[in-house]
This record gives sequence, structure tokens and C-alpha cells, in this order.
Amino acid sequence: MAKVTRDDVARLAGTSTAVVSYVINNGPRPVAPATKERVLAAIKELGYRPDRVAQAMASRRTDLIGLIVPDARQPFFAEMAHAVEQAAAERGKMVLVGNSDYLDEREVHYLRAFLGMRVSGLILISSGPSEHAATEIDAWDARVVLLHRRPEAIDDVAVVVDDVGGAQLATRHLLEHGHDYVACLGGVDSTPESGDPVTDHVEGWSRAMREAGRSAEGRLFKAPYNRYDTYLLALDLLSGPDRPPAVFCSTDDQAFGVLRAARELGIDVPRELAVAGFDDVKEAGLSDPPLTTVGSDRESMARAAVDLVLDDGLRVAGSRRERVRLFPSGLVVRHSCGCV
Repeated sequence: MAKVTRDDVARLAGTSTAVVSYVINNGPRPVAPATKERVLAAIKELGYRPDRVAQAMASRRTDLIGLIVPDARQPFFAEMAHAVEQAAAERGKMVLVGNSDYLDEREVHYLRAFLGMRVSGLILISSGPSEHAATEIDAWDARVVLLHRRPEAIDDVAVVVDDVGGAQLATRHLLEHGHDYVACLGGVDSTPESGDPVTDHVEGWSRAMREAGRSAEGRLFKAPYNRYDTYLLALDLLSGPDRPPAVFCSTDDQAFGVLRAARELGIDVPRELAVAGFDDVKEAGLSDPPLTTVGSDRESMARAAVDLVLDDGLRVAGSRRERVRLFPSGLVVRHSCGCV
């Protein structure tokens, strides 16, 4: 059976192959509704399937968006990846996901792989300072949008949340419950140069403590980002003689580890220990007790990142348009802080 071609569709629909192309690709020129209906009917009748590989070779772009995350097993990154996939589908694109595992060389590996596949654009949740990633992006002259994190080394459009302000909200709220101070679980290797949101969470905590006239000295603890290793750290922290009355965790996953350790040690949360996190992953509402945390509109952030990476006007006169889109953060109050 002969392969159905675009010429066959155009012949049956009584139009040109260019118009068929406009219908299939949803542009770049509009098509009258009646003509579009004829083309779609012809496609259905003939069983025509566009050759996406040929289209990509002709346009030097695919219908793919690359997304690099540090670890899709973590709830925050899993939910963000899902939101990006949904937003991309609304634009007729598919998403390729790569996990950097917080390793610079794996981040560069996926950058090369995705850009070599001629993706329409790339969304990067960077895992570090990313000097090598910056070099790779410049070499490809690629469309890249940073999401969640904006390392200083990469001078590209970014979609981020107000991490400092959100951490301040959470810490103030814990202090308003009458606690003498609030301890903080930060990151292991966070630095201002890395653009790590956890660095901003620590800064927000520190500002709230200063505003309340409380010392932060000796009350910041380096913790892994995952709940399992944080649980082990929290067992030591909470069983010691200087157990804090309240803890602000830079991620919800860390907070889940603290809650598990407290339960194992017989410490009542929130009567004996108040806990707050950051990210508002879906699991936060199901933890025991439900976790007070800081949330943001991930769906809108993902949609903004997809729109920006597909926007032909992203590069304007050699500079970047709307370089940083800052989304607000808000406190999501549940029971772990002492509120009913």
C-alpha cells in the first residue's frame, strides 16, 4: 500500500500543501475554519500521519522540550516536572526528562544530548554553580530557561519564587507561637553563588530571627535534601540536651524526616516541637501531623517557563527579555506548627 503524502491530503481537501502544513502545525498562517475542517477530514479519511523526523530536519527543531532536574524521585521535582509536561502539552509539545543527580557532569551530558536532538527549547533546574553548563549553553546558542534556581554562572531567563520572603513568613509564624527561637535545617553545600533556593531559605530564616531580636548563632544545621538522611540527622538533633522548640526546614522532604524522627523519639508535634517546611508538595497535607509549609503556584511557573522557552521574541537586540519572573510565595498553615 502506497504511503499517504501531504499532496494526497491537499488533493482530497481541494487546497494546497502549504495550507495542509498550516493546519498540521497550527500555523504560522491562519486557516479559514471551513478549509481547516476539510483538511482534517481528509487526514482522517486517508489515515495520514505526518513525518515528524522530516519536519524536524526541515525546520531544525523538534516538537520536544528538554527538562533537566536534579532528582525526579523527590516530590518537589516530580510535581514540577509534571506541571511542565502539562504546560508543554497545551502548546503541542512533548517533554524529555533527564536527572542530573546533582552532578555537574550529568547536567552537561543531558544538555549536550537534548540540544543535539534539536529540542525546541530547554528548561533547566540546575543542580549547582554550573560553570560548565553555562559554557555548553553558550556554545549551542540555545534557548534555555532556568526554573526554580538561577545560578550566577548562567545568564538566562529565569522563573523563580520568592524564596527569601517565603522563609521569612514561615519563621515569623513559628516565632509568633511564642517559641524562644527557631532552628533551621539548611543545605549541605549551599552558597549564594550557586543560586540554590535553599541559600535564600536560610537567608529568610536569618532575617526573621534578627527582626525578632533572636540570635541565629549555632542554630543552623546542614542537612541533606532527602527525608531519609535528614531523619538520621534529626534523631541526633532532637535527642540531644539542646533540643530546639521549633524547626524551619528548607524543604518539605527534610521536614518529613524530622516528623518521622520526632515520632520515633516520642516527641509530640506540635506541642513539644513545632515544624514548618518549604515547597508545599501534595504529601504535606497527608503527613502526620499535616505540615505547615510555604507554597507557590507551580502550574503557573511551569506554564511561564514553557511559554518563555518557546517564545520567538525571547532574544531581543542581543539581550534577554523579562530576565527574571518572580512568583510570590505564601504560607500554607496546617497542624505541625501548632495551629488547628
